Amino acid sequence: MEPVTLKVIAEKLGLSISTVSKALKDYPDVSKKTKRLVKETVELLHYKPNAFAVNLRTKESKTIGLIIPEVVHHFFSSVIKGIIAKAEKKGYLVIILQSNESYELEKKQLDLLVSKRVDGILISLANGTGEFKHLNDLITQELPLVMFDKIAKIINCSKVIIDDRKAAYTATKYLIDSGCKRIAHFRGPLLPQNSIDRFLGYKKALTDHNIIYDSSLVYILKDMSYDEGVHFAGQLIKDHNDVDGIFINTDLVAIGAITEFNRIGVKVPEDISIVGFSNWFMSSVISPSLTTINQPGYDMGQEAFKILYKEIKKRKQNLPVKFKTIELETKLIKRASTNN
Repeated sequence: MEPVTLKVIAEKLGLSISTVSKALKDYPDVSKKTKRLVKETVELLHYKPNAFAVNLRTKESKTIGLIIPEVVHHFFSSVIKGIIAKAEKKGYLVIILQSNESYELEKKQLDLLVSKRVDGILISLANGTGEFKHLNDLITQELPLVMFDKIAKIINCSKVIIDDRKAAYTATKYLIDSGCKRIAHFRGPLLPQNSIDRFLGYKKALTDHNIIYDSSLVYILKDMSYDEGVHFAGQLIKDHNDVDGIFINTDLVAIGAITEFNRIGVKVPEDISIVGFSNWFMSSVISPSLTTINQPGYDMGQEAFKILYKEIKKRKQNLPVKFKTIELETKLIKRASTNN
């Protein structure tokens, strides 16, 4: 079936193409009768404007790209909801891509989005990203770019973050205040900035409270998965049966650790207290429920889109863009995995 065009509608009604176009745009020099006739015919023939042609005319695709490390993670699913909620109100379509924590895939996805002529890009970096030429190339092209959560501090663009170091300090201090003396840390991979900052917050809390830092109590996780939580919980007990607290980089890992402790008879929090990070919905239903840091994913998504939208509009108007960094607040959620 041939696509319905303005030319087809014009021929059917015996009107010029320009008159049909003006009628659809509600121009005042077109009669109400003609407008009604055109709109009725449009509905009858199921006419849809050619998006490509509209894009060429307006120099906007009304689409943005979103690259995240993983979709299934509760935090990132919350971010997606926040972005889409704002984007839909502004008439934008969001193309969502998952990098699977791969630097190479992240680069390919950025190239794909540029080739699709998106109006701007939102990105949370993959754990494997240690070089940033692909991001600097976007900056050079003046394509609006906003980073969130896992960022690169050296990239000159707007960012939406939390204070990971402060949040980790709060989590570790809470363990100390509840009586813990030997506190382990299940941290993320070495590259991501948020993993680095959470480790530094943990370490500073120990130092500030006269607890000697012991590197053997820090376990570096690769995938930040439930299975790794199970594995490293068992390994921790084998390595250090005197540990009485753990600060864990994300709730999914913490839930795996609690599950393993329950299986082998280690009581939480009587034997070991645990604080997680993100406030995943499962954190409140696991037994015992998990004390954690609430990470505002939905708000982060909304703020990231709001900044990107403003930058897109300024670029279109050839106005200067001043990059900004928005820092959102976190909160300690006290539950049963710690001695309150």
